[in-house]
Amino acid sequence: MSGWLKIILFALMTWVIIAAFVFPAPQQSIGAASRIFYFHVPQAWVAVLAFLISMIMSIRYLKNGNIIDDDRSRAAAGLGLLFCLLATITGSIFAKVTWQSFWNWDPRETSIFILLLIYGAYFALRSAVDDPEKRGRLAAVYAIFAFLAVPFLVFVIPRVMPSLHPSDSIVDESGKITMSGTTTSVFFPALIAFTMVFAWMYKLTIKIFVKERKVYEELMK
Repeated sequence: MSGWLKIILFALMTWVIIAAFVFPAPQQSIGAASRIFYFHVPQAWVAVLAFLISMIMSIRYLKNGNIIDDDRSRAAAGLGLLFCLLATITGSIFAKVTWQSFWNWDPRETSIFILLLIYGAYFALRSAVDDPEKRGRLAAVYAIFAFLAVPFLVFVIPRVMPSLHPSDSIVDESGKITMSGTTTSVFFPALIAFTMVFAWMYKLTIKIFVKERKVYEELMK
């Protein structure tokens, strides 16, 4: 990440952290616990974005056989799993404050738990295959099918089944934004900041994977 992008990221994240705790809570009916909204939703967004990138890179790998695309897919899946875990943790903290329990097996909680299992299995699959080419192809096919479950688990199930989770935090049933101007001024910078953090981590992770592979190939000669 270039120097000016780091400055923008620092400014955005500083604004989000300060504004999230200084401005009124985004949902007055819930109170201060709803401030976690500024961190929880961007984490979930980044997880979905990362899983989408993992699928796209998997398709590219199956198409051209370029091992770097396998590195890109693996890096995106790993970061997606990390942000999915962070979204689960922040969601559990919110659940403890509002529903008196860290875990209620609510449809949205159950969906994200299944998502964690799906992408945890992705890395279990990778670790079970020694041949790099076979591992890459099996993982790519798995990542493509794994992402097909993401929209269903993240967007469909929580909306068609009764849930404790707030469903109108961002938009209502007609697609109209329900956030106030104050909430919007914090939420969208948070969304951009977390996306930039992901992009930075993604680039660094790919560099590490490429160097690891080169070292491994040198040792195998």
